[in-house]
Amino acid sequence: MVIAVSPLMAGINKAATVVLLFIGILGYSCMEYLRLSGIKIPVISSITSIASRPHDNGRFVMGPVTLGLGALIALLLYPSDAAMIAIYALAFGDSIACLVGKVFGRLRPFFLFGKSIEGSIACFLVVFIITYAVSGSMYIALIAAFTAMAVEAFPLGDYDNLAIPLSVGLAVQIALLF
Repeated sequence: MVIAVSPLMAGINKAATVVLLFIGILGYSCMEYLRLSGIKIPVISSITSIASRPHDNGRFVMGPVTLGLGALIALLLYPSDAAMIAIYALAFGDSIACLVGKVFGRLRPFFLFGKSIEGSIACFLVVFIITYAVSGSMYIALIAAFTAMAVEAFPLGDYDNLAIPLSVGLAVQIALLF
C-alpha cells in the first residue's frame, strides 16, 4: 500500500515522483539480484521474503517491480485524477481483495479462477468508495470499481499490478468522455 503515496507526491512534483519510482524499481531489482546471488541485504532481503508468494521461492520476486511499473505507467499515461484513481485501485482494491479473499474467502466459483467472491466484492467496494471520494461522481466510481473487480478476478499473478492501473485509468478516461 506504500505505492498509494505516489499520486500525492506527483501532485507536488510529478517529475520527481516518476524519477523516484524509476529509481525504486531499479534499486529493488538490484537488491533482488544480489539476494538471489546469495548476498543477504539487511532489511531488504527480509521484506522481499515476506512479500514473496510460494511460487516465488528461489526466483526473482516480480511483485514489487510490477507494482512500481503499474504506478509509473499510470502517472505517465493519464491525467492526475485518472492516474490517482488507477493507482488507488491498485494499492487499495487489489490489496483488500487479497486480504479479504485469504481471510474470509469461502465462495470460489470456477469463473473467478480460484479467487473468492468475498475478495472481489471487497475490491469493488473499496475502489468505489475511493473513486467517489476522488471524483465526486457515482458514474465514474461504478466504472472504476467494476473494472478493478473484473481485472482483479483474472489469474494474472503479479501482472495484475500492471493490468489494474492501466485498465482502470483507461476506463476512467473513457467514462470522462461521456
